[in-house]
Amino acid sequence: MKNMIDLISKEVGLAFEAAGYEADLGKVTVSNRPDLCEYQCNGAMAGAKRYKKAPIMIAGEVAERLAGSAIFEKVEAVAPGFLNMNISPAWLSEYVAAMTKEEKFGLETGEAETIMVDYGGPNVAKPLHVGHLRSAVIGESIKRISRYMGNKTIGDIHLGDWGLQMGLVINELKERNPELPYFDEEYTGEYPEEAPFTVSELEEIYPTASGKSKEDEAYKAKAMEATFKLQSGVRGYRALWDQIIKVSVADLKKNYENLNVDFDLWKGESDVHDIIPGMVQYMKDGGYAHLSDGALVVDVKEETDTKEMPPCMILKSDGASLYNTTDLATIMDRMKTYAPDKIIYLTDKRQDLYFEQVFRCARKTKLVNEDTDLIHVGFGTVNGKDGRPFKTRDGGVMRLEYLIRDINDRMLDRITENRDMDPEEAAKIAKIVGLAAIKYGDLSNQASKDYIFDVDKFTSSEGNTGPYILYTIVRIKSILRKYTEQGGDMDVAILPPVNDPEKNLMKELTGFAPMMKGAFEEVAPHRVCAYIYSIANAFNSFYHETKILAEEDQELKKSFIALLGLTKDILETCIDVLGFSAPEKM
Repeated sequence: MKNMIDLISKEVGLAFEAAGYEADLGKVTVSNRPDLCEYQCNGAMAGAKRYKKAPIMIAGEVAERLAGSAIFEKVEAVAPGFLNMNISPAWLSEYVAAMTKEEKFGLETGEAETIMVDYGGPNVAKPLHVGHLRSAVIGESIKRISRYMGNKTIGDIHLGDWGLQMGLVINELKERNPELPYFDEEYTGEYPEEAPFTVSELEEIYPTASGKSKEDEAYKAKAMEATFKLQSGVRGYRALWDQIIKVSVADLKKNYENLNVDFDLWKGESDVHDIIPGMVQYMKDGGYAHLSDGALVVDVKEETDTKEMPPCMILKSDGASLYNTTDLATIMDRMKTYAPDKIIYLTDKRQDLYFEQVFRCARKTKLVNEDTDLIHVGFGTVNGKDGRPFKTRDGGVMRLEYLIRDINDRMLDRITENRDMDPEEAAKIAKIVGLAAIKYGDLSNQASKDYIFDVDKFTSSEGNTGPYILYTIVRIKSILRKYTEQGGDMDVAILPPVNDPEKNLMKELTGFAPMMKGAFEEVAPHRVCAYIYSIANAFNSFYHETKILAEEDQELKKSFIALLGLTKDILETCIDVLGFSAPEKM
Protein backbone atom coordinates (compact mmCIF):
# COMPACT_ATOMS: atom_id res chain seq x y z
CA MET A 1 0.00 0.00 0.00
CA LYS A 2 1.51 3.32 -1.09
CA ASN A 3 2.02 6.04 1.51
CA MET A 4 -0.70 8.65 1.30
CA ILE A 5 1.74 11.50 0.90
CA ASP A 6 3.34 9.65 -2.03
CA LEU A 7 -0.05 9.17 -3.70
CA ILE A 8 -0.83 12.85 -3.29
CA SER A 9 2.59 13.80 -4.68
CA LYS A 10 2.06 11.51 -7.66
CA GLU A 11 -1.29 13.14 -8.42
CA VAL A 12 0.23 16.62 -8.25
CA GLY A 13 3.22 15.47 -10.31
CA LEU A 14 0.88 14.27 -13.06
CA ALA A 15 -0.81 17.67 -13.00
CA PHE A 16 2.58 19.37 -13.46
CA GLU A 17 3.24 17.04 -16.41
CA ALA A 18 -0.16 17.77 -17.93
CA ALA A 19 0.65 21.47 -17.71
CA GLY A 20 3.94 20.94 -19.55
CA TYR A 21 6.34 20.76 -16.63
CA GLU A 22 8.40 18.00 -15.04
CA ALA A 23 6.62 15.66 -12.62
CA ASP A 24 9.36 15.89 -9.97
CA LEU A 25 8.08 19.38 -9.13
CA GLY A 26 4.98 17.81 -7.63
CA LYS A 27 6.43 16.81 -4.27
CA VAL A 28 3.87 17.48 -1.54
CA THR A 29 4.47 18.02 2.19
CA VAL A 30 2.23 18.43 5.19
CA SER A 31 1.46 22.12 5.55
CA ASN A 32 3.39 24.10 8.13
CA ARG A 33 0.40 26.44 8.25
CA PRO A 34 -2.56 24.18 9.06
CA ASP A 35 -4.71 27.30 9.49
CA LEU A 36 -4.34 27.90 5.73
CA CYS A 37 -4.29 24.40 4.27
CA GLU A 38 -3.58 20.73 5.00
CA TYR A 39 -0.90 20.06 2.37
CA GLN A 40 1.31 22.23 0.24
CA CYS A 41 3.56 22.02 -2.80
CA ASN A 42 6.34 24.50 -3.53
CA GLY A 43 7.29 23.00 -6.90
CA ALA A 44 6.21 26.07 -8.85
CA MET A 45 8.85 28.08 -7.02
CA ALA A 46 11.59 25.71 -8.21
CA GLY A 47 10.01 25.51 -11.66
CA ALA A 48 10.15 29.28 -12.07
CA LYS A 49 13.94 29.20 -12.43
CA ARG A 50 13.87 26.08 -14.57
CA TYR A 51 11.25 27.41 -17.01
CA LYS A 52 11.86 31.16 -16.59
CA LYS A 53 8.24 31.76 -15.78
CA ALA A 54 6.45 33.44 -12.87
CA PRO A 55 5.78 30.82 -10.16
CA ILE A 56 2.20 31.99 -9.61
CA MET A 57 1.46 31.31 -13.28
CA ILE A 58 2.86 27.77 -13.02
CA ALA A 59 0.93 27.14 -9.80
CA GLY A 60 -2.26 28.44 -11.38
CA GLU A 61 -1.92 26.13 -14.37
CA VAL A 62 -1.33 23.12 -12.13
CA ALA A 63 -4.28 24.06 -9.89
CA GLU A 64 -6.52 24.05 -12.96
CA ARG A 65 -5.38 20.52 -13.85
CA LEU A 66 -6.17 19.36 -10.30
CA ALA A 67 -9.73 20.69 -10.39
CA GLY A 68 -12.06 17.72 -10.20
CA SER A 69 -9.43 15.34 -8.75
CA ALA A 70 -10.98 12.78 -6.44
CA ILE A 71 -8.10 13.27 -4.01
CA PHE A 72 -8.63 16.96 -3.26
CA GLU A 73 -11.45 18.95 -1.76
CA LYS A 74 -9.77 22.25 -2.57
CA VAL A 75 -6.64 23.39 -4.44
CA GLU A 76 -5.51 27.01 -4.54
CA ALA A 77 -2.59 28.79 -6.18
CA VAL A 78 -1.32 31.38 -3.69
CA ALA A 79 1.24 34.13 -4.30
CA PRO A 80 4.08 34.05 -4.86
CA GLY A 81 3.57 30.51 -6.22
CA PHE A 82 2.46 28.02 -3.57
CA LEU A 83 -0.10 25.31 -4.09
CA ASN A 84 -2.34 24.97 -1.01
CA MET A 85 -4.46 21.82 -0.84
CA ASN A 86 -7.10 20.23 1.34
CA ILE A 87 -7.75 16.52 1.04
CA SER A 88 -11.11 15.11 0.06
CA PRO A 89 -12.93 13.67 3.12
CA ALA A 90 -14.33 10.80 1.03
CA TRP A 91 -10.94 9.88 -0.45
CA LEU A 92 -9.30 10.15 2.98
CA SER A 93 -11.84 7.82 4.60
CA GLU A 94 -11.34 5.28 1.79
CA TYR A 95 -7.60 5.33 2.39
CA VAL A 96 -8.02 4.92 6.16
CA ALA A 97 -10.53 2.11 5.63
CA ALA A 98 -7.99 0.34 3.39
CA MET A 99 -5.41 0.59 6.19
CA THR A 100 -7.67 -1.53 8.43
CA LYS A 101 -7.58 -4.35 5.88
CA GLU A 102 -3.85 -4.28 5.17
CA GLU A 103 -1.16 -6.17 7.09
CA LYS A 104 0.81 -3.71 9.22
CA PHE A 105 -1.68 -1.00 8.18
CA GLY A 106 -0.23 -0.90 4.68
CA LEU A 107 3.43 -0.58 5.64
CA GLU A 108 5.74 -1.84 2.87
CA THR A 109 8.77 -3.34 4.57
CA GLY A 110 11.09 -4.11 1.66
CA GLU A 111 13.76 -6.82 1.47
CA ALA A 112 14.67 -8.32 4.83
CA GLU A 113 18.15 -7.76 6.27
CA THR A 114 20.14 -9.38 9.05
CA ILE A 115 20.80 -6.78 11.72
CA MET A 116 22.67 -7.10 15.00
CA VAL A 117 22.04 -4.75 17.91
CA ASP A 118 24.90 -4.51 20.41
CA TYR A 119 23.54 -3.08 23.64
CA GLY A 120 27.00 -2.01 24.86
CA GLY A 121 26.47 -4.29 27.81
CA PRO A 122 27.26 -3.87 31.47
CA ASN A 123 30.21 -5.29 33.34
CA VAL A 124 29.45 -8.42 35.34
CA ALA A 125 29.87 -8.34 39.12
CA LYS A 126 28.43 -4.81 39.19
CA PRO A 127 24.79 -3.77 39.69
CA LEU A 128 22.91 -2.04 36.91
CA HIS A 129 22.62 1.68 37.58
CA VAL A 130 20.68 4.49 35.95
CA GLY A 131 23.48 4.93 33.41
CA HIS A 132 22.54 1.54 31.93
CA LEU A 133 18.95 2.65 31.34
CA ARG A 134 19.46 4.30 27.97
CA SER A 135 21.39 1.51 26.24
CA ALA A 136 18.77 -1.01 27.37
CA VAL A 137 15.69 1.04 26.54
CA ILE A 138 16.92 2.51 23.24
CA GLY A 139 18.51 -0.76 22.12
CA GLU A 140 15.34 -2.73 22.83
CA SER A 141 13.23 -0.29 20.84
CA ILE A 142 15.65 -0.27 17.90
CA LYS A 143 15.54 -4.07 17.89
CA ARG A 144 11.74 -4.15 17.96
CA ILE A 145 11.35 -1.51 15.24
CA SER A 146 13.78 -3.46 13.05
CA ARG A 147 11.83 -6.67 13.57
CA TYR A 148 8.56 -4.94 12.80
CA MET A 149 10.14 -3.86 9.52
CA GLY A 150 10.60 -7.54 8.69
CA ASN A 151 14.30 -7.91 9.43
CA LYS A 152 16.07 -10.78 11.16
CA THR A 153 17.29 -8.83 14.17
CA ILE A 154 19.61 -10.25 16.82
CA GLY A 155 20.13 -8.54 20.16
CA ASP A 156 23.41 -9.15 22.00
CA ILE A 157 24.03 -7.82 25.51
CA HIS A 158 27.82 -7.98 24.92
CA LEU A 159 28.84 -8.34 28.56
CA GLY A 160 32.00 -6.86 29.99
CA ASP A 161 33.15 -10.19 31.43
CA TRP A 162 36.87 -10.24 30.70
CA GLY A 163 39.84 -8.20 31.68
CA LEU A 164 41.13 -6.50 34.80
CA GLN A 165 37.72 -6.15 36.48
CA MET A 166 37.55 -9.94 36.69
CA GLY A 167 41.06 -10.11 38.09
CA LEU A 168 40.14 -7.54 40.73
CA VAL A 169 37.12 -9.56 41.89
CA ILE A 170 39.03 -12.85 41.94
CA ASN A 171 41.96 -11.34 43.83
CA GLU A 172 39.67 -9.80 46.45
CA LEU A 173 37.92 -13.14 46.91
CA LYS A 174 41.30 -14.79 47.36
CA GLU A 175 42.33 -12.30 50.02
CA ARG A 176 39.08 -12.82 51.89
CA ASN A 177 38.81 -16.58 51.46
CA PRO A 178 42.24 -18.04 50.61
CA GLU A 179 41.06 -21.50 51.73
CA LEU A 180 38.64 -21.83 48.78
CA PRO A 181 39.56 -24.75 46.50
CA TYR A 182 39.66 -22.44 43.47
CA PHE A 183 43.01 -21.08 44.68
CA ASP A 184 44.57 -24.48 45.44
CA GLU A 185 46.71 -25.37 42.45
CA GLU A 186 46.93 -28.98 43.66
CA TYR A 187 43.14 -29.39 43.81
CA THR A 188 41.85 -31.93 41.27
CA GLY A 189 38.29 -32.57 42.48
CA GLU A 190 34.98 -31.10 41.39
CA TYR A 191 34.40 -27.51 42.42
CA PRO A 192 31.30 -26.65 44.49
CA GLU A 193 28.06 -26.13 42.56
CA GLU A 194 27.06 -23.24 44.78
CA ALA A 195 28.90 -19.93 44.43
CA PRO A 196 30.95 -18.82 47.46
CA PHE A 197 29.16 -15.45 47.46
CA THR A 198 25.74 -13.90 46.95
CA VAL A 199 24.97 -11.26 44.34
CA SER A 200 24.89 -8.62 47.08
CA GLU A 201 28.34 -9.66 48.30
CA LEU A 202 29.63 -9.71 44.74
CA GLU A 203 28.37 -6.20 44.10
CA GLU A 204 30.26 -5.00 47.19
CA ILE A 205 33.47 -6.82 46.26
CA TYR A 206 34.14 -5.07 42.95
CA PRO A 207 34.11 -1.43 44.16
CA THR A 208 36.17 -2.45 47.18
CA ALA A 209 38.77 -4.13 44.99
CA SER A 210 38.76 -1.26 42.50
CA GLY A 211 39.37 1.24 45.29
CA LYS A 212 42.25 -0.78 46.72
CA SER A 213 43.93 -1.13 43.32
CA LYS A 214 44.00 2.66 42.88
CA GLU A 215 45.82 3.13 46.18
CA ASP A 216 47.99 0.00 46.41
CA GLU A 217 50.32 -0.90 43.53
CA ALA A 218 51.07 -4.33 45.02
CA TYR A 219 47.35 -5.10 45.21
CA LYS A 220 46.87 -4.04 41.59
CA ALA A 221 49.79 -6.24 40.54
CA LYS A 222 48.12 -9.24 42.20
CA ALA A 223 44.86 -8.42 40.40
CA MET A 224 46.70 -8.27 37.08
CA GLU A 225 48.31 -11.62 37.87
CA ALA A 226 44.86 -13.06 38.61
CA THR A 227 43.63 -11.66 35.28
CA PHE A 228 46.54 -13.35 33.49
CA LYS A 229 45.83 -16.68 35.19
CA LEU A 230 42.16 -16.46 34.26
CA GLN A 231 42.89 -15.66 30.63
CA SER A 232 45.59 -18.35 30.52
CA GLY A 233 43.01 -20.96 31.47
CA VAL A 234 44.07 -21.81 35.06
CA ARG A 235 41.39 -24.31 36.09
CA GLY A 236 40.41 -22.89 39.46
CA TYR A 237 40.26 -19.32 38.19
CA ARG A 238 38.08 -20.34 35.26
CA ALA A 239 35.75 -22.23 37.60
CA LEU A 240 35.45 -19.22 39.90
CA TRP A 241 34.87 -16.98 36.89
CA ASP A 242 32.03 -19.30 35.84
CA GLN A 243 30.43 -18.75 39.24
CA ILE A 244 30.79 -14.97 38.93
CA ILE A 245 29.13 -15.06 35.51
CA LYS A 246 26.32 -17.36 36.70
CA VAL A 247 25.42 -15.20 39.70
CA SER A 248 25.75 -11.91 37.80
CA VAL A 249 23.75 -12.99 34.76
CA ALA A 250 20.92 -14.35 36.92
CA ASP A 251 20.64 -10.93 38.59
CA LEU A 252 20.97 -9.08 35.29
CA LYS A 253 18.18 -11.13 33.74
CA LYS A 254 15.89 -10.27 36.65
CA ASN A 255 16.60 -6.55 36.30
CA TYR A 256 16.30 -6.50 32.52
CA GLU A 257 13.03 -8.43 32.80
CA ASN A 258 11.68 -5.57 34.93
CA LEU A 259 12.45 -3.28 31.98
CA ASN A 260 10.86 -5.70 29.50
CA VAL A 261 14.23 -6.04 27.78
CA ASP A 262 15.59 -9.35 26.54
CA PHE A 263 18.56 -10.54 24.52
CA ASP A 264 18.98 -13.27 21.95
CA LEU A 265 22.65 -13.61 22.83
CA TRP A 266 24.28 -13.38 26.25
CA LYS A 267 27.79 -13.17 24.87
CA GLY A 268 30.68 -11.13 26.20
CA GLU A 269 34.26 -10.17 25.59
CA SER A 270 35.38 -13.61 26.79
CA ASP A 271 33.70 -15.31 23.83
CA VAL A 272 36.27 -13.95 21.40
CA HIS A 273 39.36 -14.42 23.57
CA ASP A 274 40.52 -17.42 21.53
CA ILE A 275 39.89 -15.59 18.24
CA ILE A 276 42.23 -12.69 19.01
CA PRO A 277 45.61 -14.38 18.26
CA GLY A 278 44.45 -15.43 14.80
CA MET A 279 43.00 -12.00 14.07
CA VAL A 280 46.22 -10.28 15.16
CA GLN A 281 48.26 -12.58 12.92
CA TYR A 282 45.90 -11.88 10.02
CA MET A 283 46.40 -8.13 10.46
CA LYS A 284 50.17 -8.56 10.57
CA ASP A 285 50.27 -10.87 7.54
CA GLY A 286 48.02 -8.55 5.56
CA GLY A 287 50.28 -5.60 6.20
CA TYR A 288 47.50 -3.75 8.00
CA ALA A 289 49.15 -3.56 11.43
CA HIS A 290 52.57 -2.25 12.39
CA LEU A 291 54.53 -1.49 15.54
CA SER A 292 54.50 2.00 17.00
CA ASP A 293 56.42 2.59 20.24
CA GLY A 294 56.14 -1.14 20.88
CA ALA A 295 52.37 -1.25 20.43
CA LEU A 296 50.64 -2.91 17.48
CA VAL A 297 48.44 -0.40 15.66
CA VAL A 298 46.44 0.08 12.46
CA ASP A 299 46.52 3.55 10.89
CA VAL A 300 42.98 4.73 10.22
CA LYS A 301 43.58 8.37 9.31
CA GLU A 302 42.10 9.45 5.97
CA GLU A 303 43.14 12.27 3.66
CA THR A 304 39.80 14.01 4.11
CA ASP A 305 40.15 14.22 7.91
CA THR A 306 40.08 17.75 9.25
CA LYS A 307 41.02 16.80 12.79
CA GLU A 308 43.40 14.39 14.47
CA MET A 309 42.52 10.71 14.08
CA PRO A 310 44.78 8.49 16.23
CA PRO A 311 45.65 4.99 15.04
CA CYS A 312 43.59 2.08 16.29
CA MET A 313 45.64 0.15 18.85
CA ILE A 314 45.36 -3.63 18.57
CA LEU A 315 47.84 -4.71 21.25
CA LYS A 316 49.61 -2.71 23.95
CA SER A 317 53.39 -2.73 24.17
CA ASP A 318 53.23 -5.54 26.74
CA GLY A 319 51.14 -7.64 24.33
CA ALA A 320 47.88 -7.15 26.22
CA SER A 321 44.64 -6.70 24.28
CA LEU A 322 42.25 -3.77 24.67
CA TYR A 323 38.56 -3.03 24.15
CA ASN A 324 39.45 -2.26 20.51
CA THR A 325 40.84 -5.76 20.18
CA THR A 326 37.80 -7.54 21.58
CA ASP A 327 35.38 -5.34 19.62
CA LEU A 328 37.21 -6.07 16.36
CA ALA A 329 37.36 -9.78 17.16
CA THR A 330 33.62 -9.66 17.93
CA ILE A 331 32.97 -8.07 14.53
CA MET A 332 35.05 -10.82 12.93
CA ASP A 333 33.07 -13.49 14.79
CA ARG A 334 29.70 -11.92 13.96
CA MET A 335 30.52 -11.71 10.26
CA LYS A 336 31.53 -15.36 10.23
CA THR A 337 28.54 -16.59 12.27
CA TYR A 338 25.69 -14.32 11.20
CA ALA A 339 26.92 -12.31 8.16
CA PRO A 340 24.91 -9.25 9.24
CA ASP A 341 24.06 -6.48 6.80
CA LYS A 342 24.18 -4.00 9.65
CA ILE A 343 25.59 -3.84 13.20
CA ILE A 344 24.23 -1.15 15.52
CA TYR A 345 26.09 -0.22 18.72
CA LEU A 346 24.52 1.53 21.72
CA THR A 347 26.88 3.44 24.02
CA ASP A 348 27.48 6.84 25.55
CA LYS A 349 28.01 9.45 22.81
CA ARG A 350 31.41 10.26 24.31
CA GLN A 351 32.62 7.07 22.63
CA ASP A 352 32.01 8.46 19.12
CA LEU A 353 35.73 8.77 18.35
CA TYR A 354 36.44 5.29 19.67
CA PHE A 355 33.83 3.71 17.40
CA GLU A 356 34.97 5.76 14.43
CA GLN A 357 38.43 4.23 14.93
CA VAL A 358 37.07 0.70 15.32
CA PHE A 359 34.78 0.99 12.29
CA ARG A 360 37.55 2.36 10.09
CA CYS A 361 39.87 -0.37 11.26
CA ALA A 362 37.28 -3.06 10.53
CA ARG A 363 36.83 -1.71 7.01
CA LYS A 364 40.52 -1.19 6.29
CA THR A 365 41.39 -4.70 7.44
CA LYS A 366 38.40 -6.12 5.52
CA LEU A 367 36.80 -7.71 8.60
CA VAL A 368 33.45 -6.59 7.16
CA ASN A 369 32.02 -6.56 3.66
CA GLU A 370 32.10 -3.29 1.73
CA ASP A 371 28.33 -2.89 2.05
CA THR A 372 28.10 -3.78 5.74
CA ASP A 373 26.75 -0.85 7.75
CA LEU A 374 28.43 -0.15 11.09
CA ILE A 375 26.39 2.33 13.11
CA HIS A 376 27.09 3.87 16.49
CA VAL A 377 24.06 5.32 18.29
CA GLY A 378 25.69 7.55 20.88
CA PHE A 379 23.28 8.62 23.59
CA GLY A 380 23.33 11.45 26.08
CA THR A 381 23.23 11.23 29.86
CA VAL A 382 20.28 10.92 32.23
CA ASN A 383 20.41 13.98 34.47
CA GLY A 384 18.67 15.16 37.60
CA LYS A 385 16.84 18.47 37.87
CA ASP A 386 20.17 20.13 38.66
CA GLY A 387 21.37 19.24 35.17
CA ARG A 388 23.99 16.81 36.48
CA PRO A 389 24.04 13.01 36.13
CA PHE A 390 21.14 11.48 38.06
CA LYS A 391 22.10 10.61 41.65
CA THR A 392 20.52 9.28 44.81
CA ARG A 393 19.68 11.68 47.65
CA ASP A 394 23.00 10.92 49.33
CA GLY A 395 24.90 11.63 46.10
CA GLY A 396 25.56 8.04 45.03
CA VAL A 397 24.85 6.49 41.65
CA MET A 398 21.18 5.47 41.46
CA ARG A 399 20.73 1.71 41.06
CA LEU A 400 18.36 0.90 38.24
CA GLU A 401 16.21 -1.45 40.31
CA TYR A 402 15.68 1.32 42.90
CA LEU A 403 14.68 3.79 40.20
CA ILE A 404 12.12 1.33 38.81
CA ARG A 405 10.82 0.63 42.32
CA ASP A 406 10.43 4.35 43.09
CA ILE A 407 8.56 4.99 39.84
CA ASN A 408 6.23 2.04 40.49
CA ASP A 409 5.53 3.31 44.00
CA ARG A 410 4.77 6.77 42.65
CA MET A 411 2.38 5.33 40.07
CA LEU A 412 0.67 3.18 42.70
CA ASP A 413 0.02 6.28 44.80
CA ARG A 414 -1.46 8.09 41.80
CA ILE A 415 -3.63 5.14 40.73
CA THR A 416 -5.08 4.46 44.18
CA GLU A 417 -5.55 8.10 45.12
CA ASN A 418 -9.21 8.78 46.02
CA ARG A 419 -10.44 5.35 44.96
CA ASP A 420 -10.59 1.79 46.23
CA MET A 421 -8.88 -0.90 44.18
CA ASP A 422 -7.83 -4.48 44.75
CA PRO A 423 -4.21 -4.12 46.00
CA GLU A 424 -2.89 -6.85 43.71
CA GLU A 425 -4.58 -5.39 40.65
CA ALA A 426 -3.43 -1.87 41.56
CA ALA A 427 0.18 -3.05 41.91
CA LYS A 428 0.01 -4.80 38.53
CA ILE A 429 -1.37 -1.69 36.81
CA ALA A 430 1.21 0.52 38.56
CA LYS A 431 4.02 -1.68 37.23
CA ILE A 432 2.71 -1.46 33.65
CA VAL A 433 2.21 2.31 33.80
CA GLY A 434 5.49 2.84 35.64
CA LEU A 435 7.38 1.07 32.88
CA ALA A 436 5.65 3.27 30.30
CA ALA A 437 6.62 6.34 32.30
CA ILE A 438 10.29 5.33 32.36
CA LYS A 439 10.59 4.17 28.76
CA TYR A 440 8.55 6.92 27.14
CA GLY A 441 10.32 9.51 29.28
CA ASP A 442 13.61 8.31 27.83
CA LEU A 443 12.61 7.45 24.26
CA SER A 444 10.66 10.65 23.60
CA ASN A 445 14.02 12.44 23.65
CA GLN A 446 16.39 12.24 20.72
CA ALA A 447 18.96 9.62 21.72
CA SER A 448 22.01 11.88 21.31
CA LYS A 449 20.66 14.52 23.68
CA ASP A 450 21.01 14.62 27.47
CA TYR A 451 17.70 14.81 29.28
CA ILE A 452 16.41 15.50 32.77
CA PHE A 453 14.73 12.59 34.52
CA ASP A 454 11.79 14.44 36.05
CA VAL A 455 9.78 11.91 38.09
CA ASP A 456 6.81 14.28 38.55
CA LYS A 457 6.61 15.01 34.83
CA PHE A 458 7.16 11.43 33.63
CA THR A 459 4.48 9.98 35.92
CA SER A 460 1.89 12.65 35.07
CA SER A 461 -1.18 11.62 33.10
CA GLU A 462 -1.11 14.95 31.26
CA GLY A 463 1.29 16.20 28.63
CA ASN A 464 3.79 14.28 26.52
CA THR A 465 4.20 11.31 28.88
CA GLY A 466 3.83 7.55 28.89
CA PRO A 467 0.85 7.59 31.29
CA TYR A 468 -0.97 10.09 29.02
CA ILE A 469 -0.54 7.72 26.07
CA LEU A 470 -1.79 4.80 28.16
CA TYR A 471 -4.78 6.76 29.46
CA THR A 472 -5.71 7.46 25.84
CA ILE A 473 -5.50 3.77 24.90
CA VAL A 474 -7.46 2.73 27.99
CA ARG A 475 -10.15 5.30 27.14
CA ILE A 476 -10.49 3.84 23.64
CA LYS A 477 -10.60 0.30 25.04
CA SER A 478 -13.36 1.33 27.42
CA ILE A 479 -15.49 2.76 24.59
CA LEU A 480 -14.96 -0.34 22.43
CA ARG A 481 -15.79 -2.61 25.36
CA LYS A 482 -19.05 -0.76 26.08
CA TYR A 483 -19.95 -0.89 22.38
CA THR A 484 -19.51 -4.66 22.19
CA GLU A 485 -21.40 -5.12 25.46
CA GLN A 486 -24.29 -3.32 23.78
CA GLY A 487 -24.14 -5.89 20.97
CA GLY A 488 -22.43 -3.61 18.47
CA ASP A 489 -20.85 -4.95 15.27
CA MET A 490 -17.06 -4.45 15.08
CA ASP A 491 -16.63 -5.32 11.39
CA VAL A 492 -17.86 -2.04 9.99
CA ALA A 493 -16.95 0.56 7.37
CA ILE A 494 -15.31 3.93 7.91
CA LEU A 495 -17.36 6.81 6.53
CA PRO A 496 -16.09 10.28 5.56
CA PRO A 497 -15.31 12.45 8.59
CA VAL A 498 -18.16 14.57 9.96
CA ASN A 499 -16.04 17.22 11.66
CA ASP A 500 -12.52 18.66 11.67
CA PRO A 501 -11.29 16.69 14.71
CA GLU A 502 -12.29 13.41 13.07
CA LYS A 503 -10.64 14.41 9.80
CA ASN A 504 -7.50 15.42 11.67
CA LEU A 505 -7.39 12.05 13.45
CA MET A 506 -7.69 10.25 10.11
CA LYS A 507 -4.86 12.33 8.62
CA GLU A 508 -2.62 11.58 11.60
CA LEU A 509 -3.29 7.85 11.31
CA THR A 510 -2.22 7.85 7.65
CA GLY A 511 1.27 8.87 8.76
CA PHE A 512 1.97 5.47 10.34
CA ALA A 513 3.89 3.89 7.46
CA PRO A 514 6.24 6.80 6.68
CA MET A 515 6.83 7.31 10.40
CA MET A 516 7.78 3.69 11.04
CA LYS A 517 9.98 3.55 7.97
CA GLY A 518 11.70 6.78 9.02
CA ALA A 519 12.20 5.58 12.60
CA PHE A 520 13.91 2.46 11.25
CA GLU A 521 16.08 4.15 8.62
CA GLU A 522 17.16 6.94 10.96
CA VAL A 523 17.52 4.60 13.98
CA ALA A 524 15.27 7.05 15.81
CA PRO A 525 12.71 5.68 18.32
CA HIS A 526 11.81 9.26 19.32
CA ARG A 527 9.94 9.53 16.01
CA VAL A 528 7.53 6.84 17.21
CA CYS A 529 6.93 8.80 20.41
CA ALA A 530 6.25 12.04 18.53
CA TYR A 531 3.80 10.20 16.28
CA ILE A 532 1.77 8.55 19.02
CA TYR A 533 1.64 11.80 20.98
CA SER A 534 0.09 13.48 17.94
CA ILE A 535 -2.34 10.56 17.56
CA ALA A 536 -3.31 10.75 21.23
CA ASN A 537 -3.94 14.50 20.99
CA ALA A 538 -5.96 14.09 17.80
CA PHE A 539 -8.07 11.32 19.31
CA ASN A 540 -8.77 13.24 22.52
CA SER A 541 -9.88 16.29 20.52
CA PHE A 542 -12.20 14.04 18.51
CA TYR A 543 -13.47 12.36 21.69
CA HIS A 544 -14.28 15.65 23.45
CA GLU A 545 -16.10 17.13 20.45
CA THR A 546 -17.99 14.10 19.20
CA LYS A 547 -20.81 11.97 20.57
CA ILE A 548 -19.59 8.45 19.92
CA LEU A 549 -21.66 5.91 21.83
CA ALA A 550 -24.54 8.42 22.07
CA GLU A 551 -24.66 8.97 18.30
CA GLU A 552 -28.17 8.17 17.07
CA ASP A 553 -27.19 7.48 13.45
CA GLN A 554 -26.19 3.81 13.75
CA GLU A 555 -24.08 3.74 10.59
CA LEU A 556 -22.19 6.80 11.75
CA LYS A 557 -21.68 5.29 15.19
CA LYS A 558 -20.29 2.14 13.58
CA SER A 559 -17.91 4.30 11.55
CA PHE A 560 -16.69 6.03 14.70
CA ILE A 561 -16.11 2.64 16.33
CA ALA A 562 -14.15 1.36 13.33
CA LEU A 563 -11.96 4.46 13.43
CA LEU A 564 -11.38 3.96 17.17
CA GLY A 565 -10.45 0.33 16.57
CA LEU A 566 -7.80 1.36 14.05
CA THR A 567 -6.52 4.08 16.39
CA LYS A 568 -6.17 1.59 19.24
CA ASP A 569 -4.41 -0.98 17.05
CA ILE A 570 -1.90 1.56 15.76
CA LEU A 571 -1.22 2.99 19.21
CA GLU A 572 -0.70 -0.49 20.69
CA THR A 573 1.60 -1.45 17.82
CA CYS A 574 3.66 1.67 18.45
CA ILE A 575 4.00 1.20 22.21
CA ASP A 576 4.93 -2.43 21.59
CA VAL A 577 7.91 -1.40 19.44
CA LEU A 578 8.82 1.05 22.21
CA GLY A 579 8.85 -1.87 24.64
CA PHE A 580 5.81 -1.38 26.86
CA SER A 581 2.10 -2.20 26.90
CA ALA A 582 -1.24 -0.78 28.07
CA PRO A 583 -3.47 -2.14 30.85
CA GLU A 584 -7.17 -2.74 30.37
CA LYS A 585 -8.02 0.01 32.84
CA MET A 586 -6.32 2.67 34.93
